[in-house]
Amino acid sequence: MPIKIAVNSLLRRAGYQISRFEPAAPAPVIDGLPADFDDEDRRLWGRVHPHTMTSPERVFSLRRAVEHVSAAGIPGDIVECGVWRGGSAMAMALTLALLGDTARGLYLYDTYDDGWPAGGEFDITREGVPAHQLWLDAQARGETAETLFAQLEGVRLVMESTGYPMDRVFLVKGKVEDTIPGVAPETISLLRLDTDWYESTRHEFEHLWPRLSPGGVLIIDDYGLWQGSRKATDEYFAAHGIHMLLHRVDTMGYRIGIKR
Repeated sequence: MPIKIAVNSLLRRAGYQISRFEPAAPAPVIDGLPADFDDEDRRLWGRVHPHTMTSPERVFSLRRAVEHVSAAGIPGDIVECGVWRGGSAMAMALTLALLGDTARGLYLYDTYDDGWPAGGEFDITREGVPAHQLWLDAQARGETAETLFAQLEGVRLVMESTGYPMDRVFLVKGKVEDTIPGVAPETISLLRLDTDWYESTRHEFEHLWPRLSPGGVLIIDDYGLWQGSRKATDEYFAAHGIHMLLHRVDTMGYRIGIKR
């Protein structure tokens, strides 16, 4: 009797069975993008990908988030903390322009030309690498401030290229701990947090979450990557009794949810 049959015979008595493992087929792709991306998803990714470090799936979800707040009439402006070269802000502006929803303010916070603030004790990757080590590694690879940091004028040009009214685009330079809440909208429909570090994320939650409208969208870009970002989020939610579904979109840690 073959070994498999003999073993299965014994296992069946306990309610088990051995079978061949069949790995899942890879998700279908078309031209390098998921097959369920429509023409607008592909056009949007083509416009923004030189200006972002995020994935196509994140841009896909960002477009749907903007469409949600527009279609549902969620009041408020759009806030992004951590802009880099403006790819995500560009995606939001292009989507709003396509929808004809161009009255919303776009508040884009970043240190811009001044580089990244130093990380603190909680700012380590999920693998345990501290933030300062990544900066040292980047320098060793020959990276410079010009390649790593956002340039304010570069982001301004990117935003101008979208056709979104520039009198509704606010580029706020400096650490969020210094600029918020002094410069911030009263009401927010979409809040995208991408400053990575514990202190900045905690500050953003303290001052901006109360301004996010019910039905508004929260996006935390690095919740699953940087331990400080996750810690700040979890602590704020626990302290305020907030129970929110944070859905993972891709493999890099991005989370998205809707405020009740």
